[in-house]
Amino acid sequence: MKILLLMDPYIPVPPVRYGGIERIVHSLANQYVKMGHEVTLVAGPNSASRGRLIIYGENGEVTPRFNFRNIRQVYRILRAEIGNHAVIHNFGRLAYLLPFLKNDIPKVQSYLRHVTLKNIRIVDWLSPKNLIYTAVSNVVRDMGQTDSSTWQTVYNCTPVNEFTFQSKTKPDGYLAFIGRFERCKGLHNAIEVAKATQRELVIAGFVSDIPDEQQYFEKEIKPQIDGKNIKWIGRVNNEERNQLLGKASALITPVEWSEPFPLILPEAYACGTPVLGFNRGGIAEGIDHGYTGYLSNTVAEMVEDVNRLSELKRIDCRKKAVNSYSGEKIAADYINVYKSLFAATA
Repeated sequence: MKILLLMDPYIPVPPVRYGGIERIVHSLANQYVKMGHEVTLVAGPNSASRGRLIIYGENGEVTPRFNFRNIRQVYRILRAEIGNHAVIHNFGRLAYLLPFLKNDIPKVQSYLRHVTLKNIRIVDWLSPKNLIYTAVSNVVRDMGQTDSSTWQTVYNCTPVNEFTFQSKTKPDGYLAFIGRFERCKGLHNAIEVAKATQRELVIAGFVSDIPDEQQYFEKEIKPQIDGKNIKWIGRVNNEERNQLLGKASALITPVEWSEPFPLILPEAYACGTPVLGFNRGGIAEGIDHGYTGYLSNTVAEMVEDVNRLSELKRIDCRKKAVNSYSGEKIAADYINVYKSLFAATA
């Protein structure tokens, strides 16, 4: 099968550090090649792929004019490539597909973030041919579902074998937090949990460039980072992420919004590390309560969950990564999405 994967150009595929969607697309492209498919990846500067690669876009400030130039480049690429592929799978902006909505080629638009329902309704009004949407969680799927659109849920994947399974950690080992320093990510909650349980908290991430979030960091987070019990190690690359997650007693994700489905969940599971999260959004879909982690509704409940981490088996987390979120599993899920489009056009 000839598959064209399309990405936004802002972060290279694969990313060096931050870039969840880019990490997933890289994993999928590699897995498709291993499965014997012909893959063309259309992505930004400094990208790499085991299949065919088309570079487009440029580095620069994201403005309407910047976006328009990218859309124009994508149009030219797709117009030249569309006859040579069996399916177009777009992980970038929905606008990239607009000129080709009436084309017979099967098209998949994947949402790994929140959906703007207005955009889906505009596409509905245009009566697209052979288009299906996928969502990274049922929560995201429900955001975009309309009477005229077709959706399937396909979760995030991770290259499980690139993470080292750690069967044991210290009984009182540290807790890990990975993410942007924004209030909705709940770092303040993570610090409160760590202090209440007298556990070390190791934080990997970066300060948001949004002024309100920078103020949040300066006033509420920075004063609590003492380098001893609350440590901030900055951004991490793939190997550093592997080490941080593998040696942690748990990853904690006490987010205060409807998180679509964080890639860090399957990455933690691949290391054998359980996840503690608040019972909302895609996180609730990714944690098997009492098996791969615990779901809670408050900081106080999460504190109790930290104190019963010993009841969980790290091998169960690894099995969850392999069976539910591996590159092989998710690539097969997407292939089934393509086949459903082929069957509809037969």
